[in-house]
Amino acid sequence: MGAIRHGTSETRDGSIQLLHFGLRLPHPVVRVWAAVATPEGLPTWLAAAEVLEPRIGGAVRLRRLTTEDAPVAVGSVTAWDMERVVEYTLDPFHGRIRFHLEAGGESVTVLRFTHEFRGTDEHRLDRLADWHQHFELLADALDGRPVTDWSTWTPERRQELREEYVSRP
Repeated sequence: MGAIRHGTSETRDGSIQLLHFGLRLPHPVVRVWAAVATPEGLPTWLAAAEVLEPRIGGAVRLRRLTTEDAPVAVGSVTAWDMERVVEYTLDPFHGRIRFHLEAGGESVTVLRFTHEFRGTDEHRLDRLADWHQHFELLADALDGRPVTDWSTWTPERRQELREEYVSRP
């Protein structure tokens, strides 16, 4: 898998932040879906899905595994189209995250990701770096190298990515 392309962002109404990532993953849709929409797949690259009811209106509770005191995101599933679209609308701090999957050829998935939240420009930069790093972990997990020990996670890569996003036009 090649490097993850930098995400883009826009600000609306002064504080609504929209982040966008587009990934071309050399794996079939069913495999990418399992990584972004199942309690078994999410902890290999993002967060523990302590609750995930796979239906519109279903409850979701995601707990980051990077630190013991990491915040928990609580909300509901607001879009669910099996192997196509999953969207989690979480508490106001975390906002709305949406994964849209399409077949991009034989054993290739195009993943379009959007994160909408209310926050400052500093929050926007932090989250661009966070998601970029998590998508690197997603690519590794899909390639057979899932995160199995989050205690080895360090913030250095995130800080490096944040600095890249600061310097981008």
